[in-house]
Amino acid sequence: MSKHDYYDVLGVTRDAADQDIKSAYRKLALKHHPDRNPGNAEAEEKFKEAAEAYAVLADADKRSAYDRFGHAGVSSATGAGGFDPTIFADFGDIFGGLRDIFGFGDFFGGGSRRGGQQRGSDLRYDLEISFEESASGMETSVQIPRQETCEACKGSGAAPGTSPTVCPQCGGRGQIRYQQGFFTVAQTCRQCGGAGRVITKACSECRGHGQVAQQRKLTVRIPPGIASGQRLRLYGEGEAGQAGGPSGDLYVVVQVQEHPVFRREGDDLFCRVPVTFPIVALGGDLSVPTLGGPEKVAIPEGTKSGQVFRLRGKGMPSVSGRGRGDLHVVVDVTTPKKLTKEQRHLLEQLGKTMPIEKLKAPKREESDEDKSVFDRVKDIFS
Repeated sequence: MSKHDYYDVLGVTRDAADQDIKSAYRKLALKHHPDRNPGNAEAEEKFKEAAEAYAVLADADKRSAYDRFGHAGVSSATGAGGFDPTIFADFGDIFGGLRDIFGFGDFFGGGSRRGGQQRGSDLRYDLEISFEESASGMETSVQIPRQETCEACKGSGAAPGTSPTVCPQCGGRGQIRYQQGFFTVAQTCRQCGGAGRVITKACSECRGHGQVAQQRKLTVRIPPGIASGQRLRLYGEGEAGQAGGPSGDLYVVVQVQEHPVFRREGDDLFCRVPVTFPIVALGGDLSVPTLGGPEKVAIPEGTKSGQVFRLRGKGMPSVSGRGRGDLHVVVDVTTPKKLTKEQRHLLEQLGKTMPIEKLKAPKREESDEDKSVFDRVKDIFS
């Protein structure tokens, strides 16, 4: 039997907005609801048909595929278990709470067991380190509070020498199912809480939970070059899983302290170095700080304040282990606030020998395209 066009089923146009599709489906669902039409097979079929149409048109990806290829484009999604139940979450007033209704008979593919293995939760640990430690890398220990599998009962929750038994209420399924019209309603078993097993005698160590709180000391290796906000993943070091499930992971999020001299951008470092007027005027060697200690930089005669000198390979190491960034040193000519009599006399004599430059017409203002890379760096620090 050929299927009807989904837009026709809901009574909307092909360019209908999401809200219009939702409103149209709500009206049809209420009209053909089994509780309003007990024993009416035609209403039941229309109710299913409307649900199928909405499940496709309410999903952006499925709707796009349907618009392009018709029913063939979404045929794999209309079988058992193909729909996302959360699409119907806004219709709890119609379905009586969709969390406990996992399917319209076989239409939505039935439910899933709540018992069985469950993966443990992931954990986060914020670690603050110094700028120097981020540059060199380090190894440190951290204390992590977490839930671990109880050693006494091996995670079963039952006292040693005993074991959980199959829940007599649900037969180990963890759910109680019953029919309501053509609905298959699944509810969590109250006796076992969805585990499918019951414990007659609880473990005294974990009180039947199968897990105990522990403080675990772990070693964390910080790679050189790590930056603030980057995280390290320690597999299996999170919370313990339940019923033999795998443990979660631990994420160590690194925060690097600010440095009083260096500023970092990527793997490059920037710093300003004060320089006296005689050095920039006459030239000379300037001692600049680097991560490995002070180094000499040759300052050529006539250097201007704000000029940038690039020291290749003197920046931060790449966290990937491939190479290092550069160090950009910005020359900052300083003006002394106090002078001795001799210094003042010498500067006065120098001033008399230096001609006063005439005012010239201002030059055309440079655009960002005209500036060199180092001029842009200068602008950053100005």
